[in-house]
Amino acid sequence: MATGNILAEGNTDKLKLISVTLSPALIVLNTTAEQTFTVPGLAVGDWVFVNKPTAQAGLGIVGCRVTAANTLGITFSNNTGSSITPTASQVYLVLAMRPDATLSAF
Repeated sequence: MATGNILAEGNTDKLKLISVTLSPALIVLNTTAEQTFTVPGLAVGDWVFVNKPTAQAGLGIVGCRVTAANTLGITFSNNTGSSITPTASQVYLVLAMRPDATLSAF
């Protein structure tokens, strides 16, 4: 079993499920690249999870974060020898969780 330290504990202040239509730009071959998108209501410090509605061979989402107020950063990975453009005008689901005041670990 894995062990670890509790860094902090707290509650969730807000939990939102947001649908947003995105048209990401081309991802060049064998690389990862972060792209940013406007998503109203996001705040720095929110934890986000992103779901792309369809699969595309060789394309993955390897990270996501709030880069600034109302701005979502999604890191795409292209694991192929050709450039890939993610499908345009798809409705992505973004789950945003905002922590409440954090308590000290005990």
